[in-house]
Amino acid sequence: MKKQELQKILKPLIKECIKEVIFEEGVLSNLIKEIAVGLGTQQTIVETRVEQPKQDFSRQAVELQEEQRTALEERKRRIEESLGFSGIFENTEPLSSGGSVSSPPSNGPLSNYAPNDPGVDISGLMAIAGGHKWKKMI
Repeated sequence: MKKQELQKILKPLIKECIKEVIFEEGVLSNLIKEIAVGLGTQQTIVETRVEQPKQDFSRQAVELQEEQRTALEERKRRIEESLGFSGIFENTEPLSSGGSVSSPPSNGPLSNYAPNDPGVDISGLMAIAGGHKWKKMI
């Protein structure tokens, strides 16, 4: 049997079966009812946002400072234990700031003195040496 002969026989049978199911058994009417019900009640989508709690940065900063202080005390205690000293760091605070890094260190003869240091006043030295005799000494 060829494909075309089989198609000629089966096509009318399948059409007949589909018509029976759709119209006689009520499949089409049920389908239309479901679509109508679905169109009648439209669902609305509502977006709700949950407010994020405001973060209290000042409280977090205080907590962070407390953690750092606790960690520093723990380090001090471990150093004391490792060295065999007890109470060597009691009542000590860390330095709040170090030296100035703005001016580079110099190795000259006046490096230990500030640039704005007036130094020693030698204006009275001429009076002690007798003014006019000073020129002869030079």
